[in-house]
Amino acid sequence: MKAEFLDALKQIEREKGVKTDLVIDALKTALLSAYKKKYGPAHDSRIEIDTKTGEIKVVKTITDGEEKLDVEVTPENFGRIAAQTAKQVIKQRILEVERDLMYEEYHNRVGDLVTGIVQQNDQRFTLVDLGKVEALLPPNEQVPGEVYGHGRRLKCYIADVRRSTRGPSVIISRTHPGLVKRLFELEVPEVYDGIIEIKEIAREPGHRTKMAVASRDPDVDPVGACVGPRGSRVRMVVSELNNEKIDILAWSEDPAEFVKNAMSPAKAKKVIIHQEERTALVIVPDDQLSLAIGKEGQNVRLAARLTGWRIDIKSESQFRAEEEERLKSLAEEGGPYC
Repeated sequence: MKAEFLDALKQIEREKGVKTDLVIDALKTALLSAYKKKYGPAHDSRIEIDTKTGEIKVVKTITDGEEKLDVEVTPENFGRIAAQTAKQVIKQRILEVERDLMYEEYHNRVGDLVTGIVQQNDQRFTLVDLGKVEALLPPNEQVPGEVYGHGRRLKCYIADVRRSTRGPSVIISRTHPGLVKRLFELEVPEVYDGIIEIKEIAREPGHRTKMAVASRDPDVDPVGACVGPRGSRVRMVVSELNNEKIDILAWSEDPAEFVKNAMSPAKAKKVIIHQEERTALVIVPDDQLSLAIGKEGQNVRLAARLTGWRIDIKSESQFRAEEEERLKSLAEEGGPYC
């Protein structure tokens, strides 16, 4: 092997990031394996590569009395084997380095928004081309009812990146609450700049999302900024999510106020907080009871997830009747009225 080979290795190191010493170590191992395969057992043998001349030798250590000697046992045609092995080793090392670099790039992008094009779709998985790599959109990360036809352009959330023998396995999501956050960062400059903070998101993908926002600037209305002029900003996000409904509400440190806001679009008249049980009793007008509960309990379920409180809902008439009954019972027992 000539010195030109070492020059080529140094050039590969500069261009591909493949360390020359790592290639030489891998080459030594591969050459010794090739030597054993062709010429039989190679006890006490090793491969030596001169890093100045590029010369390769097979050296065997023998014992002469009490003295150990190194003897060169390089076969005549070993240069051809070395050239073929070197080609395979370099190719493999370049592939491994490129895989590592690709893994690091996407591993550092977990939580980012990416745009890709659907390449393949079946019952098992959907492949989305992100440019440098094909990402996997598993069934559990797909929105029920969404159709991922070949060639469709998708915005997705990078949920996870895993190492595999074929390079990084990038897992993307259309259901993750983080997708909603990233889309609002894209559409609302105040969110991107950190003036408005998205505090909490509760989502039932494909149906409804509740998002609580707060402003670091008292002059900026967080809800109004996210909705945009005539709803233009939220409409862009809703469109990307295939008309998924989005309720944007003001976050509050006061649990009662936060729960009250979370019941949107229903208007709560009163919220009674029970700190020890982590429960909130919400009183709503009679004509808004069904709206507060939502279809199949969706509205109150999302409100509970958003706020972290277990929420019970009662209409005004129901609450009034129960209070009257409670007071009447206490009066009959001769106990206190409250």
